[in-house]
Amino acid sequence: MTPFTAEFIGTLFVILLGDGVVANVLLKGTKGHNSGWLVITTGWALAVFAGVVIAAPYSGAHLNPAVTLALAIAGKFSWDQVGMFILAQMLGAMVGALLVWLLYKRHFDDTEDPLLQLAVFSTSPAIRHPWANLFSEAVGTFVLIFVIFYVTNPELGTDKTPIGMGSLGAIPVAFLVWGIGLSLGGPTGYAINPARDFGPRLVHAVIPLKNKCASDWHYAWVPVAGPMLGAAIAAIIYLQLQ
Repeated sequence: MTPFTAEFIGTLFVILLGDGVVANVLLKGTKGHNSGWLVITTGWALAVFAGVVIAAPYSGAHLNPAVTLALAIAGKFSWDQVGMFILAQMLGAMVGALLVWLLYKRHFDDTEDPLLQLAVFSTSPAIRHPWANLFSEAVGTFVLIFVIFYVTNPELGTDKTPIGMGSLGAIPVAFLVWGIGLSLGGPTGYAINPARDFGPRLVHAVIPLKNKCASDWHYAWVPVAGPMLGAAIAAIIYLQLQ
């Protein structure tokens, strides 16, 4: 498996299981309807676990443009591969979201609230204040990246195969994402991953949905810019502390 394929498939699984748990909790008539925030955060943690297990041996399991950016800034990942990794992550996220829609299509049709439909695909703030929301996403991603740097030493291997989050092992990554969701996810839904939000939001914009609303593109820059900002700051501080 090539690094591109690994990032694509790994991110696909993250979104399939992550957006899937949101659909199970929010959409009308599902077995998990109204089961709550703890179920959502646990589901996302296990989604990341699955993605890392798949992609780690082949790409290092970045599965997140913010992780890729941070590793490049820290000199632990080649800049000439950044664009390729981010493209793979975005495409994987889109396909994962499409599969969630197909799997839950009848429940989407039975859910009258269009904002609940949108929430399956993308994040939204509990209180809409763009700069506060940006800060929330930046802090959550800062924690993700900063901890990653201190529990692993990602670098390019001797064969130039990128090794990143995969060197952590899947379980610590899952617990880290779970903790961020439980502690810091309340204000914005903790995208902490531009591919996780932007790719599925694109899918929401193009698929036919009964009672569909707009895809809230006015907010869409926050879960992209916030994670990238937080990742860059984490990488710079990490370098200064070495």
